[in-house]
Amino acid sequence: MSDNNSPTRNPASAEQSGSLPENGQSSADIALKHIVDGFLHFRHDVYPQQQELFKKLATAQNPRAMFITCADSRVAPELITQSAPGDLFVTRNVGNVVPPYGQMNGGVSTAIEYAVLALGVQHIIVCGHSDCGAMRAVLNPDSLKKMPTVSAWLRHAEVARTVVQDNCSCANEGESMQVLTEENVIAQLHHLRTHPSVASRMASGQLFIHGWVYSIETSEIKAYDAGQDRFVPLDGNYPTPSATPKGRF
Repeated sequence: MSDNNSPTRNPASAEQSGSLPENGQSSADIALKHIVDGFLHFRHDVYPQQQELFKKLATAQNPRAMFITCADSRVAPELITQSAPGDLFVTRNVGNVVPPYGQMNGGVSTAIEYAVLALGVQHIIVCGHSDCGAMRAVLNPDSLKKMPTVSAWLRHAEVARTVVQDNCSCANEGESMQVLTEENVIAQLHHLRTHPSVASRMASGQLFIHGWVYSIETSEIKAYDAGQDRFVPLDGNYPTPSATPKGRF
């Protein structure tokens, strides 16, 4: 008989949330332990080596750029750009979306305004990525029937879907995904320019916006080159920043 004053685990619920290994820990317990162990490693081993940096960051930040990317767990902006704490002002959401100004004054719009006017960033990078679940959902809207909030959010990518559907003779879904991912980045650059703070700083030459697509499998990044009106490998020769992105069709 169990003690009514102590919490017990329901075997059925444990099976639903994750199988129980031989040691009795559920997969949920193991996942959380891994995260906590990671923090302890940071606290005891990593932090002491960078203590001076964190002391400087404790009272101020001066990021080199704003980085708007997907919430996908496989995309790690600081890792792929080898940036230190304080280097990037990162905003993540499903599909690396930038709502047009005034339509949805939520977290993304607020972060853009703060980054530009309060932090004075000189660059904003919108970064899509390969195998993006959000882009696959845009191609297959029926998959979002049980996710109305996600469906509503991804309407900001509808322009990219329409452009690809009407203009791209894609051979298969893989090719459609690749083209859609790039077109979505271009669409979000258009949306970005509708923000007054962005438009003003771009007009004065104080701000530059960039569109990137990151390949998870190969580590390659392709950047939108406004001069050539296409995505080119980011190989050290910086493409022309996007002034008025046009799209490739």
